Amino acid sequence: MIEELLTTKQVATVLGLKAKTIANARYTGMGINIPFIKIGSSGAVRYKKSELESYLDENTFQHNGETKVEV
Repeated sequence: MIEELLTTKQVATVLGLKAKTIANARYTGMGINIPFIKIGSSGAVRYKKSELESYLDENTFQHNGETKVEV
């Protein structure tokens, strides 16, 4: 089964950010780090819905004292 793909704008809406913020993070490799797919010669960018869900899971905390564990 083929997974649902989201545009940069859709990802930004879910995260409550501007699409430019997502695009800048993708370009610089800093900040929001969600794997993406480039499609065709135009380089259209799409995100797998599961990758966005994983990002949200990895960045969900119970309290401010928790820290992100790097593996």
